[in-house]
Amino acid sequence: MAQSAAPATGAPTTGAPVITPISAKAIAPWAVFVGILALVLLYFVGAEQGATALISGEGVHEWVHDGRHLLGFPCH
Repeated sequence: MAQSAAPATGAPTTGAPVITPISAKAIAPWAVFVGILALVLLYFVGAEQGATALISGEGVHEWVHDGRHLLGFPCH
């Protein structure tokens, strides 16, 4: 019984999924998109009131009021 029915491949076959690395080129557009989205969100939560307001009225302020306090931004 020196011969095996399955050929040896060098890697154990445990049924585990093979993880392929993702290149930086593939991640870069998503990283830029998430970064811009985070900056826009940070602006609306932290600075959208008073003299720097892009949108008039108190609507944005009321929508992000609790988030503003949660993140430590003063607003009143």
